[in-house]
Amino acid sequence: MVREVHVVGGGLAGSEAAWQLASAGVPTVLHEMRPARQTEAHQTDALAELVCSNSFRSDDWASNAVGLLHEEMRRAGSLILAAADRHKLPAGGALAVDREGFAIEVTQSLEASPLITIVREEIDGLPPADWDSVIVATGPLTSPPLAKAVQSLTGEAELAFFDAIAPIVHRDTIDMSVCWLQSRYDKEGPGGGTADYVNCPLDKAQYDAFIDALIAGEKTAFKDWESSTPYFEGCLPIEVMAERGRETLAHGPMKPVGLTNPHRPERPYAVVQLRQDNALGTLWNMVGFQTKLKHAEQVRIFRTIPGLAQAEFARLGGLHRNTFLNSPVLLDATLRLKADPRLRFAGQITGVEGYVESAGIGLLAGRFAAAERLGTAIAPPPLTTALGAMLNHITGGHLSSGGDGGSRSFQPMNVNFGLFPPLAAPPPRVKSERGSKTLARKHALATRALTDLERWLAGAASIAAE
Repeated sequence: MVREVHVVGGGLAGSEAAWQLASAGVPTVLHEMRPARQTEAHQTDALAELVCSNSFRSDDWASNAVGLLHEEMRRAGSLILAAADRHKLPAGGALAVDREGFAIEVTQSLEASPLITIVREEIDGLPPADWDSVIVATGPLTSPPLAKAVQSLTGEAELAFFDAIAPIVHRDTIDMSVCWLQSRYDKEGPGGGTADYVNCPLDKAQYDAFIDALIAGEKTAFKDWESSTPYFEGCLPIEVMAERGRETLAHGPMKPVGLTNPHRPERPYAVVQLRQDNALGTLWNMVGFQTKLKHAEQVRIFRTIPGLAQAEFARLGGLHRNTFLNSPVLLDATLRLKADPRLRFAGQITGVEGYVESAGIGLLAGRFAAAERLGTAIAPPPLTTALGAMLNHITGGHLSSGGDGGSRSFQPMNVNFGLFPPLAAPPPRVKSERGSKTLARKHALATRALTDLERWLAGAASIAAE
């Protein structure tokens, strides 16, 4: 007889993980603390309740990475995507849902499964020792006792705090006729290079205009339940630093010392630096630029920086209470906690952002746990897929970094094409509207992803059938 797997948390990730386990024939106990203990954000007792937007964002698999993730999850038998499709509302190219109908359907589907038992209780610490296979999918609103227990087990100093996150730019949208590659003072880095940063120069007038825009820009307001959580002191928002004095940034993250602009002889008044953010070199982080500016303001203001006029952002900055693991250090390739392999983690607590990304990691955690319970082998999905690229980011594809800016080395991120390996060859040129080259590249990446996903799913199915 197959022993049960326990899933802690009935949000999007936990619900998806439980569904994947049951679909593989593994008995599952899903533990959800509501209504025994409510959170500050939830309004109902339904599983997979959407606490913020009702949109799953773009549903266009051919040109948008989150739309591709939708399609991959559909092909992998996702409960979350099936329910979303059945409760879709008019929203142009986006997948928006009737949030009440969506959550009710997910709840009823899980309740109707003969292999899923739903227990309404809070797990107020580490799961009992006799639970030998557990998926923790408690999200950003993890109960304090469980968060404290995980913190103690992992040795992490913090799991929940106000997290000021810096924007990330697609490398191929940076204008290198304005910018240049150089490390400060040509200092050799761990990899031996002396040109590890992209540098964007500002003269005095540009710097003053930038400071004015930062201070005047519209900021994100705190939610009431976030107000008691402190900043992570190592990454104050850039506009907070600007408010402390007009020259603070020019002597801090934007200092120009040790840098020589090969395009112009005079030394810049200030420099914005970007540092490689992923192993593929496709994404670059704006060093020290964590911010609570609203997203539209970030795009407007940061595109005034010389060299970033056409910048495309893989992730915009943000400021919010967050609970997540230092996953690249703490988790293995199948989402198991290295310090206690009976525990797997899924969803937002692993360092992904967004409804669908959280559910996607839940899907993978459920499949990994099912294969382990059934004594079969399953490899992680290919890095060329949205599921694989996202998994790789949180379990090892992210480059750790330190030094300038003092930012945490690992930060949550939405799925985006910058996480995918480059194409072996450029896609065929298409003569059409502006931006067609980018669209052709995205379509080629998405087509490759679905081909490789089908191969992975077929391989997993054949192993399960043996």
